Amino acid sequence: MAIEVGSIIEGVVKGITNFGAFVELPGGQTGLVHISEVADAYVKDVKDYLKDQDKVKVKVIAIDEKGKIGLSIKQANPTSRSQERERREPKVSFEDRLAKFLKDSDERQQDIRKSTDSKRGGRGGRRDF
Repeated sequence: MAIEVGSIIEGVVKGITNFGAFVELPGGQTGLVHISEVADAYVKDVKDYLKDQDKVKVKVIAIDEKGKIGLSIKQANPTSRSQERERREPKVSFEDRLAKFLKDSDERQQDIRKSTDSKRGGRGGRRDF
């Protein structure tokens, strides 16, 4: 089976390192899933997500001139981050976001003015030299 960039293949995890996991593909070839391509969430330790002999679905994202194969588990997953984000966040119009930003900004400006005025002794307070 010819391995091409963009194809989704099932493989078996053959080794785990601190920077990723090596996956054996059909035909005996091995590719690397970098730690940044293991999951959508932050991955501190690959062993939290994968173990030896796990069957995983991977997407071929790169093949360099030396024959090294770059793989991704998170890109092989049909639910992308944008789809998940849409499910979590309701649709809000630009005007509503702008209005909220302006309101929050005004409130923060007022808080800062109150804070600095109290440190100076109030607006237009008299100064004793």
